[in-house]
Amino acid sequence: MIDLDRYFDWAATSPVDKELLQKAVDISCENWANPSSTHEAGKKAREILEEARNRCAVSLNVNPRTIYFTSGGTESDQLVLLSLLAKPSKGTVLISSIEHPAVREQAQSLVKCGWNVISLPSDEYGIISAETVKKHITDETMLVCIMAVNNETGVIQPIYEIADTIRKCSEGKRKPKFHVDCVQAAGKIPLDLSYDGIDSAALSSHKICGPRGIGILYLKDKIEPFVKGGGQENGIRSGTENVSGALAFSYCLEKYYMNGNIKEIFASPDKNQLYMNYYEKCRNFIEKLSQIKGCTIIPKNRMLKNEYFSPFVVQAAFKNIPGNVLLRALDSKRFYISTGSACSSRKNSRPVLEAMHVESALRENSVRFSFGPLTTDKGLNDLIEAVNEINSQFNR
Repeated sequence: MIDLDRYFDWAATSPVDKELLQKAVDISCENWANPSSTHEAGKKAREILEEARNRCAVSLNVNPRTIYFTSGGTESDQLVLLSLLAKPSKGTVLISSIEHPAVREQAQSLVKCGWNVISLPSDEYGIISAETVKKHITDETMLVCIMAVNNETGVIQPIYEIADTIRKCSEGKRKPKFHVDCVQAAGKIPLDLSYDGIDSAALSSHKICGPRGIGILYLKDKIEPFVKGGGQENGIRSGTENVSGALAFSYCLEKYYMNGNIKEIFASPDKNQLYMNYYEKCRNFIEKLSQIKGCTIIPKNRMLKNEYFSPFVVQAAFKNIPGNVLLRALDSKRFYISTGSACSSRKNSRPVLEAMHVESALRENSVRFSFGPLTTDKGLNDLIEAVNEINSQFNR
């Protein structure tokens, strides 16, 4: 049994909300027919699936017709990228240099098919500016992909400014589609998918206490899918629908999703006191962490601009301690962290930190601490104590 007070790898996955999951499983077990079947049992399963879709739409403040259930965030990202292969002509795709492998690596398959993929440079703080996007947009640009929150550093990207910039650059011309990976944003920071200029977004259930194997692709307008099959999800994502997963995800969004704009939250903190509590808890953790000898917070400006970061992800490096060594040392004490994206955990490279021009020694020594709504002050204090104890063995 995992002790939640010692679990600090929420960005990889979160514990399931048992009450919500059980509720969804009970309903779907009673209504287990295929929702695409035309008999009465199938119609009832379809009704439950559409109720889940409507519930998600209300939480996300979007039209139900824009919600498509998928197997997770990775597939949601890939459906958008691969849809370009269904187009008769080729063009250019802009992706940020700090994207998750679901976007970064899938984009390379487009290159093999003749598409031009440009990696947008990050600044040293891990931000892709709207000005950078503007410099790279041309008449050939078909798609722009910028994640909302980086899964390794927690940096919040200026997606609304980027959406505005793409629109302005395209006045009187065809506008490139703007896709946002919201896997580390949904349920973690205030997020507004209905913002004009955001054309598609990927969300994942298991990052916000839902089950694995279910995600959402938000599509403002329907796309032409490259992968086809039985025509489920209005033809966008074929395959028998995961009714219990969709239902559980809808409950999780109701409970955890924060609709809105993060700038408004900081302008009027009382608008979302719960988020500000998360922010203060993270700020206190960073202050204590930074006092440990040899600790470097990444990026280095985080202490000054903490509001530009998710309060659920902190990246840090410790002098003389390789990240994998610290991970194993904490693991021996039953504390669980990571050295980066779980999807890249078996690879030695750190492309996100490289894109930020973080020096090699810090990249090698960096680790990720990630939290959730169930993380306690006691757990954070115990983690600080454990890290300090291990660090003292390497930095006397």
